[in-house]
Formats: sequence, structure tokens, C-alpha cells
Amino acid sequence: MRSLSPCRFSDRLLAPLLAAALSAGPGIFGCSPAGSEAGRGPSRAPDVPYVPTPEDVVTEMLRLAAVTTQDIVYDLGSGDGRIVIAAARDFGARGVGLEIDPLLVEESRKNASVAGVGHLVEFVHADLFRTDIRRATVVAFYLLPSVAEALRPKLLRELAPGTRIVSHNYGMGDWEPRESVRVDARHVVHLWVVPERKVVGRRS
Repeated sequence: MRSLSPCRFSDRLLAPLLAAALSAGPGIFGCSPAGSEAGRGPSRAPDVPYVPTPEDVVTEMLRLAAVTTQDIVYDLGSGDGRIVIAAARDFGARGVGLEIDPLLVEESRKNASVAGVGHLVEFVHADLFRTDIRRATVVAFYLLPSVAEALRPKLLRELAPGTRIVSHNYGMGDWEPRESVRVDARHVVHLWVVPERKVVGRRS
């Protein structure tokens, strides 16, 4: 049976409407095409649009995640790189941005250089569903709800217990956030922490 990309949900049909509704404000939209491999750039356009996340929301995401100089912040669908750059510039963290649009990857690298944090961050043209994220201590994203929910098994599988996850506006199905902070009337930031893995004991 042919496998489908996790991003090919009904939300794809809603994306143009969502982009219009958010045109004054939110976002990082990253999505993963089928057919790409880790270490190679995706060969398909994203299924959802990119809209820049407001700077005050970026700041709140990093504050809520309690980012420090010890962290490696991964932004899944990093757009122009603003979250990763802010993590390095304002909190001294290292960062990795995964972005499906190669033009945005190049823009992010230029933005990081201008901000003076090019030595702390990297931006990768990558499929976020097929890229190893195990180095992350903090993960940030702004994805359509069903895409975020499809990403949840990967987060729980690859991220170490205690890793903080922050999302702009949308949740991950029935996984309740540990904390939610409203930035203003239109923007909410959610925080999750990856739980300890259950150990199944052997029968004697």
C-alpha cells in the first residue's frame, strides 16, 4: 500500500484560508513532503504557507521553554530563522532550523550572519518528519493541528525525557500542555515536557 506524507491532511485544504486569517500576525508553518530522505533536501513544495511569527510571540515561546546557554533549540519549520536566531542572540543557546523552502533557508543564514549568531546556529533544507531531532533540548513549531498531532509520535520517540516543546497557538490532540500563556487576544503559546518512558518489567 502506498504510504502518504503526514502532512496530507484535510488541513491542506484549509491552509489558504488560515493564511488569510493570520496575515496580520502568526506563524511558523513547516511541513514535510513525501519522498525525501534525511540528509537530502525535499524535492516538493510545502503543503502549507509560511507567515512570520510576531517577535513578542517568539520571545514568549523561548521564555516559556526556559531556554538557557545549555540548550539546543530546534525549530521545525523555521521560516526566516527568527526563533532560532532569537534563541542564540537573546539567550545564548545553540539552534537548528529545519525548513522545507530552500529560499527561506538561505534567508535564515543571511539573517543569522547579520545578527552575529552564525556560529551558534545552522539552517537545514529538510523534511521535518524525516530528520533526526534527538539533539534537541527544546523544540519549537507553529503547525496546523493535524500536522502537529502527526508529529507527536516522532517527538515522543526521539526526544529525551525532560525536553521542552513549545507551540504557537495549536495543540497536539489529547496531549494536554503543561502550561499555556496568552500573549494577546490572538496568540497563545503552549508548553509540553517529554515524560519519562515507561519501563516494562520482565516476567519471572
